Amino acid sequence: MAGVFGSERLSQVRSVLGDGRGAILVAVATGWCFSIGVRMAYPVLLPYLREAYGLGLTTAGFLLTVLWLAYAVGQLPGGILADRLGEGTILVVSSLISAVTLAVVAVASSAPVVYLATACFGFGTALYGVARFTILSDVFPNNDGTAVGVTMAAGEVGNAILPLAAGAIAAAIAWQFGFGLAVPVFALVACLLWVVVPARTSGSTSAVDSLSLETGRYVVTQLRRPSIVVVTAIQILTYCIWQAFTGFYPTYLIEIKGFSEGVATALFSTFFALGIVIQPLTGRLYDQWGIRRSLPAVLAVIAVALVVLPFLEGFWPIVAGTVLLSSILGYGTITLPYMTAAFPADMKGTGLGFLRTSYMTVGAASPVLFGALAERGFFDEGYIILAAFAIGAMVLVRWLPELSGTRSS
Repeated sequence: MAGVFGSERLSQVRSVLGDGRGAILVAVATGWCFSIGVRMAYPVLLPYLREAYGLGLTTAGFLLTVLWLAYAVGQLPGGILADRLGEGTILVVSSLISAVTLAVVAVASSAPVVYLATACFGFGTALYGVARFTILSDVFPNNDGTAVGVTMAAGEVGNAILPLAAGAIAAAIAWQFGFGLAVPVFALVACLLWVVVPARTSGSTSAVDSLSLETGRYVVTQLRRPSIVVVTAIQILTYCIWQAFTGFYPTYLIEIKGFSEGVATALFSTFFALGIVIQPLTGRLYDQWGIRRSLPAVLAVIAVALVVLPFLEGFWPIVAGTVLLSSILGYGTITLPYMTAAFPADMKGTGLGFLRTSYMTVGAASPVLFGALAERGFFDEGYIILAAFAIGAMVLVRWLPELSGTRSS
């Protein structure tokens, strides 16, 4: 019986990954691993950049703001270009821009050049952000949650490993190599994507082939649909949680819980490493249960973990809390496939790009506000507020319709 079940399961996996779909998934996931992993290496290499260019804490922090704001702004043009030029083509362009701009960062002779190249790197990686979702939605229409989960888990591998690797290289050789060694990797990724991923995975027509009043009305009509409005509100709340938590968790562990920098860094890396398991799991839950059942379950765990965190003391309770908090990494594998599939095929990239630019720009304010609370002695209360955000998102799910022709609640 077990053998029959295993054989059926293997047959299902082969059918899902057959006809080149498995190779596409590997290529897209590999590119995302480096795209986000190198971005997360910036905080690790920041002390070296401060020393090299005489940056203060404020100006160094502004460099990170430049990186993430450029990433947010680039989402909409990335989506439009994916619709007009083809999703696979944009992934290749994104990887090539990343290679060139990181090379400039590595050899820059002044701080302004570093800022400009960093902005271009953030914008270039933004092109990857939208197109990967539309590709996976097209190639895996019935398993897009799982496919997105696998890809985002690859990103967590990058988040856990690449910053540590960049820091080790910077300490052993020079910080320039921390950036410079990623240049040939991005070039190789571009070649892999060019060979494996079709230039276009969506239909041959695009809603944004021409800019006109009629086109604008069509796009606005789609953006005003209830499913889009509600899932965007949920995404804003959950993205604010992600931004604030990831921005300050190591600092919280050091200043409030009394851990050393090494232990705090290890726990933070563990948080991202757990995403390797969490994200495929939550993606699978979305495929099987739909968003109305899977998302509240994940948000409930997030809310509980954030409420409990201020009351945890000692190493092992904090480890257990970190495991629960890793559920924060799982909401996107539910909301983003839903958001992508909610748009018609001729404007998936444009629609998703607009929404990602919107919620990322709003979410970029959450670390500043959370930091202001922490600076005034309300660090613990800040986590309670983030838990309230999760509960608010849970309430909104009740107004979120399941997409017709897909899952049922």
